[in-house]
Amino acid sequence: MEVLFPDRFKVLFVVLMFQIFPCAAEMASPSSGCQLRSLSRMNYFSDGDLIVGGILQMHGLFVNLPYHKELRHMECFFFSFRHYRHLLVLIYTIEEINKDPELLPNVTLGYQIYDSCASGMKSFASAFGILSGTEPPIPNYSCWNNRKVVGFIGDVSSESSLAIAWLSGIYRYPQISYSSEDPIFNKKVEFPSVYRMIPNELSEVDAIMSMFKYFGWNWVGLIVSDDDYGYRASKSLEKVMRKESVCLDFLIRLRFTEKRSTVHLRETAKIKDTIYRSTAKVIMLFISLKFADHTKFFLDPDKIPKKIWIASSSLPHIAEMRYLPVFVALNGTLAFSSQQGEIPGFKQFFYSLNPFKYQRDILFTNMWQLLFHCTFPKIKKKSSIKCTGNESFDDIDLASYETFDFRISYRVYTAVYAMAHALHELYGTMTSHPKSAESLQVYFKQWQLNSLMQRLKFRTSSGDEIHVDNNGDQPARYDILKYYFLKIGNVKRIKVGSFDASKSDGNQLFFKNITSLWEPYFSEFVHSHCNEPCIPGYRKAKTEGKPSCCYTCVPCDHGEMSNITDAQTCMKCSKYEKSNSGRNSCIPRNSNYLSYKDQLGATLSFISIILSFTCAVILGIFRKYRETPIVRANNQYLSCLLLISLMLCFLSSLLFIGRPTQICCLLQQVIFGIVFTISLSSLLAKTLTVIIAFNATKPGSKMKKYVGTQLSIILIIVCSLGETVISAVWLASNPPFAEADTLSDPDYIFLFCNEGSGIFLFCIIGYMGTLALLSFIAAFLAKDFPDRFNEAKNITFSMLVFCSVWVTFVPAYLSSKGSRMVAVEIFAILSSSAGLLGCIFIPKCYIIFLRPELNTKDLVVRKS
Repeated sequence: MEVLFPDRFKVLFVVLMFQIFPCAAEMASPSSGCQLRSLSRMNYFSDGDLIVGGILQMHGLFVNLPYHKELRHMECFFFSFRHYRHLLVLIYTIEEINKDPELLPNVTLGYQIYDSCASGMKSFASAFGILSGTEPPIPNYSCWNNRKVVGFIGDVSSESSLAIAWLSGIYRYPQISYSSEDPIFNKKVEFPSVYRMIPNELSEVDAIMSMFKYFGWNWVGLIVSDDDYGYRASKSLEKVMRKESVCLDFLIRLRFTEKRSTVHLRETAKIKDTIYRSTAKVIMLFISLKFADHTKFFLDPDKIPKKIWIASSSLPHIAEMRYLPVFVALNGTLAFSSQQGEIPGFKQFFYSLNPFKYQRDILFTNMWQLLFHCTFPKIKKKSSIKCTGNESFDDIDLASYETFDFRISYRVYTAVYAMAHALHELYGTMTSHPKSAESLQVYFKQWQLNSLMQRLKFRTSSGDEIHVDNNGDQPARYDILKYYFLKIGNVKRIKVGSFDASKSDGNQLFFKNITSLWEPYFSEFVHSHCNEPCIPGYRKAKTEGKPSCCYTCVPCDHGEMSNITDAQTCMKCSKYEKSNSGRNSCIPRNSNYLSYKDQLGATLSFISIILSFTCAVILGIFRKYRETPIVRANNQYLSCLLLISLMLCFLSSLLFIGRPTQICCLLQQVIFGIVFTISLSSLLAKTLTVIIAFNATKPGSKMKKYVGTQLSIILIIVCSLGETVISAVWLASNPPFAEADTLSDPDYIFLFCNEGSGIFLFCIIGYMGTLALLSFIAAFLAKDFPDRFNEAKNITFSMLVFCSVWVTFVPAYLSSKGSRMVAVEIFAILSSSAGLLGCIFIPKCYIIFLRPELNTKDLVVRKS
């Protein structure tokens, strides 16, 4: 007892064990030797082979003394027709089962039903009385003789259901609750024999969160009652909301205070102000039954802006108040309700009821007077209309009383059938004993039903499949109802969607028509965010000191994009793409290379072709005037070779223009280096020829044997061979290759030829520089020779131009990128080649065409 019972139930148990209940008996006992006494204002009994205990709430509770005083001072008041309907459904269902020849054949179900009055104490006492059948109850003793109590059906409230569960769990009697959603019953160690025909309330939290995810609401308000129900709801919601990135704008706990107290007024004003100032467009309402009346103090339609209200299954309690201002504020509320089912034949059963048939039933009399607003003659009220008993249910609006909204009543119906099917299955397992009511009574053990209940599965007559999960609950299936509160006080409920937790993620929530979901106060979809959503092209950035749902929108950086609303991060574009101006998509990056279509590329191409054509023209001129002294005096063969190599130098620059390819990259530097080496070695050979020829004219000189073209050819071959070897090693070890530079500029992809090894590139340039320096030195030494050998001066100037160009090329090349880097190298090639062409051959052409008088042998001899 110390382990299972909380303090108040330990006290209650002691009271029930040792106190004689002073209530008067209202009916005969099931056996002659015992007398069953009622602990409630009303109880119902029907004899049978097996007895189903029913503890149902039909009244509220009025307590005029503390709970530990005598039970006679706990009075049941506030009769509810909605709850009385549960009693009628239970009685109707048992009668229907007894008429079914296939379910529990030869066995009659009876019932013993008590009114719990929403009291845990009365529920506990009623359960004790049902098990004992005596007055006062005797522990571990049954006065039912040949009859067997098989289990309990009940109750609406968690407090009442819990009281029954403490007692039924000791003896392992199955208890089937039809309305209590308290998740405490999922603790199967403490409550091994409790089953429910309704999902627990935590499933309702999951359903509401799925709605928030579905509509993208992440900024909501929450109003809960200050009791266990509200505490559990708020804790569960806050836990799931943190996981799903949904934030609370406010949390209001309704406290139970005196209606007219100063504290209550201040609290109400504070609640109104909180709701009024809230920026959340969606508010959740989780309140228990006893707090339903409190809503009329703060739901003032004139003081509260229009909101989307999401209510739990407690909303019908508020609707029963019929308080018009609350109706106006909550008009259009979306509420989750247990899935509706059909009770075949119950409507006809209900319409067949009349007060003449149930004259001794005080509750039925109360129901009749409540529905028809009349009183029976034995009740003395001067101003009231007298009931005749011939009134018709067709004359009243039963829908306003939720008479045929069988959501809870249907759970009573399925609870009784679940008990009956478990008994039927137990009846079917009796193979070694005769199948009869007497054998089932003799061999029945209540704990056997628990193992059968855990795997129970059946279909109702309307086709609904009923089974319980491992926690003893029904799978979470809800109808989503939209409440319209009409001005006349009536309530209209329309099913707009459903939730089924047994389906796969993404298919659990379903809405029929979203466009009409926001009526009557909103014409279109309602957003509920702490701030405006970040449009594509922006990402969310946390705002210090505010909830995670409050953020600022930061534009994506260059090269990043977001194409969804409220993006957490921006996605990087691929290295071949860039973000567009709106930063909401990636577009291909422009390729940057020196193209023939570019103005700079076209200009350099044109200059290259013109200069190479100039070389060809000069070569033709030298070929035509090869017999003239000016051509013959400067070694016409070397001059022609130099012109050809210069022409190739000009044309080699075209390899650097256009989209880089692997072939072009391999040929660019190699061809440029070799043809430039031929040009420089030709100049060096010309200079050395001049020096040798001059020294050979001196008496006794040994240089005469070197005069001729053989030495020049050998020198050119040797020098060119050196450059060729360097190029071959370069191509063999680390050749150039086409590369795309995606890092230097976010908008462009620079396509260029990677040298593979910068060392080899500068080796080639260094090698050519060495040849140029040798040519410069040799030409400088020969610059003062007689005029007919004054080509050395031209070579000296050309080498100055060449060295100046390539010395400035190195820093310019290293500081450039993309097409500019290629243009620098082309410019260096063209300018240095043009310097050689201009300094060496233009003066000769000048003499040939403009000063032909200087191009004579006599003048040359005379000047010498």
